[in-house]
Amino acid sequence: MTIATKAAGRPIPSPDLAAAARAGQALFGERRILGALEALHQAMGDAFRLPLPGFSSVVLVGPEANKFLLTESREQFLWRAEGDPVTRLLREGILVTDGAFHDGLRQLMAPALHRSLFERFIEVMWRQSDGITRHWRDGARVDLLKEMRRVALCILTEALFGDDFSHTVDALLGAIVRTIHYISPGPWVIWPGVPRPGYRQALLRMDEYLYDLIARRRAQTTAQSPDLLSMLIDSGMDDGLIKDQLLTMFIAGHDTSTALLVWALYLLSRNDDAMERARAEIEAALGLAPPTLAQVRQLSYLDRVIKETLRLYPPIHLGSRIAATDTTFCDYLIPAGTRVLYSIYLTHRDERYWPAPQVFDPDRFAPEHAGQRPAYTFVPFGAGPRNCLGAAFAQVEAKVVLARLLQRFAFSSVGRDARPRMRATLEPSPAVLVETHWLDGASEGYSVGLA
Repeated sequence: MTIATKAAGRPIPSPDLAAAARAGQALFGERRILGALEALHQAMGDAFRLPLPGFSSVVLVGPEANKFLLTESREQFLWRAEGDPVTRLLREGILVTDGAFHDGLRQLMAPALHRSLFERFIEVMWRQSDGITRHWRDGARVDLLKEMRRVALCILTEALFGDDFSHTVDALLGAIVRTIHYISPGPWVIWPGVPRPGYRQALLRMDEYLYDLIARRRAQTTAQSPDLLSMLIDSGMDDGLIKDQLLTMFIAGHDTSTALLVWALYLLSRNDDAMERARAEIEAALGLAPPTLAQVRQLSYLDRVIKETLRLYPPIHLGSRIAATDTTFCDYLIPAGTRVLYSIYLTHRDERYWPAPQVFDPDRFAPEHAGQRPAYTFVPFGAGPRNCLGAAFAQVEAKVVLARLLQRFAFSSVGRDARPRMRATLEPSPAVLVETHWLDGASEGYSVGLA
């Protein structure tokens, strides 16, 4: 059991020259931040210091570290890091607040994502997916990152904000991607005051869209189905605080779903057996009809595909906390003010818990393997009282969208192998290009789905 106290402990070790050299080769020679972390983990173990200029932090890896930070000693750590771009962007958004203020926001917002609403959400999910993909031409090459971003944005805005974003998405897509780049790792990590020109216009466009959305809702006189936006307005919040919550959900909610969908399709398109099994399950459960909640729950193999995708490419791959007090982890001292990073990516690929960890194997999550790994080994949505507010929504969304796509299209991979790139989420690089072909009868199925 991990014991967290305020007692003195050993300093967390820094890399020696050999470890630093291996990490440097990955970082500067191969331009792979994740590769550098892998090299340091292999050389240093589950706790090591990351002595970057201007960004001194420690990295913890493994289920004990996850338990320590996410549940056992969570109250000794802060989410909010003043000066980080994500804090400047989201201001008082639920993701970057702490204590009673955060808890109040979570209590207010959680009902908007309650499982009792999933039947309605599912209809939004398949309909918005159909609306984007109906324009795909047979044999066309599709950039999955761009297209899945459009799908995820349209689903989120209708389900949570009550807004039809399909007519706005293309006009705002550039500003949205630019906003994501603003909070992604970059030179600001080691140079917090570095000038960052070129973002102001994108951030202003995001604010304009959200403030206009709030104003239109406030002006409505007819009853509106309860959604997140209505709940925030009815709470008495001012527009600025409402905007902070909407922007938080808008960015974090769609970007994580985008990454999950792209990686799942990438892995399926390169693993014929998994693709055939998923498609056979979907055909048996759904045929060409839009899914219901009961049918979605029957898609057990697709559920395993999604979990294995989240293991290999967790969208939120690295968590960050600030120690609020002196504490210890496994006899290591963590002084107050220390930035503590915990790597979900490294835990999910640790061969101590995952045989052949680089291999895509959805059957790792088959029922017969349940309970074979320690708790906190698989944490794609965090854990504890501050686990991802939209975790259940995101997993149902992934099943609905993937099922709808595999009902209608065959996917052939035509691009190069992708590697994970650290943005706000774990994105594939280079772009994931696939050739799409309509399946027999699928176009007729569209007329049913869109009626």
